[in-house]
Amino acid sequence: MRFLLSVLLLGSTFFLTTLSAKEKYFVVERESESVAVIEDGLAKRHMKHMHNMNHGVMKFDGNDAYIISRDGYIIKFDARTEKKEAEYKTSKSAIGFVIGKNYVAVANYDDKSVDILTRDLKPIDKIVTGSKNVGIKIYKDMLIFAQMDNDKVTVLKDENYGKGLPKFKTFKEFNVGKMPFDAMIKKNTYIVGFFLTKGFGVIDLDKMTYSQIKVTAEGNKPVLKVPHFGFWSLSKNRTFIPAVGDNAVMVYDNNFKFIQNIKTQGLPVFTSLSPDQKYLAVTYSGKDFPTIQIIDTHTLKIIKTFTFKGKVLHVRWSQKYPELYVSVNDANQVNVINTDEWFLEREIYQVKHPSGIFLYQMPDKK
Repeated sequence: MRFLLSVLLLGSTFFLTTLSAKEKYFVVERESESVAVIEDGLAKRHMKHMHNMNHGVMKFDGNDAYIISRDGYIIKFDARTEKKEAEYKTSKSAIGFVIGKNYVAVANYDDKSVDILTRDLKPIDKIVTGSKNVGIKIYKDMLIFAQMDNDKVTVLKDENYGKGLPKFKTFKEFNVGKMPFDAMIKKNTYIVGFFLTKGFGVIDLDKMTYSQIKVTAEGNKPVLKVPHFGFWSLSKNRTFIPAVGDNAVMVYDNNFKFIQNIKTQGLPVFTSLSPDQKYLAVTYSGKDFPTIQIIDTHTLKIIKTFTFKGKVLHVRWSQKYPELYVSVNDANQVNVINTDEWFLEREIYQVKHPSGIFLYQMPDKK
């Protein structure tokens, strides 16, 4: 009887601990102008009227959540209640954004500008560039982005930094490779990739110097889905980069010295690093859309391949549990892989044409 009571108490403690450390997943429903909300392994709710979610991107800052739509809207909502608080249309087509301490900046495709807004989405400034703008990032008092049509990276500086609403002015511009398409930032280093130059650019934002790193991947296969460098993977001592137009993940050290290429099944789109940095999940385009592969970051070997019932558009590692969430667009499912034993643990239904998966860490209950 005492043994049974101990087991019951242990089970209750585990159950309560699990409930007190919840994660909430927001999943873009690509064709429905909506976002599915997954909690406790189930699609519980749907946020409606979110505009064109064909390329919906979401970010969090505390309980503030923001999402941009393909047709140029940025929406603010409370991540806890899922209630919409504000929205603003910046252009006909927006592609990326960043959240500053007292502003939000949106990079636009179609009106070729960057919008600076308050945190409540009131307009502050519109910076016209004459180019599609991508790879927007923040570093200290700077706002950095790439101009896709003009082959340059622009660094803006906030003249009011620490004093009130931002007032950005051009500080420095770098002529870079042909057709930059996305970027990544690590500490003071801004890394930009190109479509038409076999290399990537590195800007030291402290020294304001630019250098170009020649890539070692060869190939010129048609790119059917643009790799997103927001899903480059930067570990403590390595940088993993999806090759453009080649079946490879390129591996560099932190000083951008080439280590090796990892040959992959298809043309990689995303590389996503596990929270413990032991594994890398890679997704593909073209005929390998339904596949993801898992790479051991120590041995640089592929250890597992999963093939799903339709196109895989995004993945997201749990921060608390041994799980990898996978959006399977054609199957109207989010699949969950057990990352301890590497098997398909469950399939989550009631999600329509899922795309991006975004994780909100819910505060622990005391």
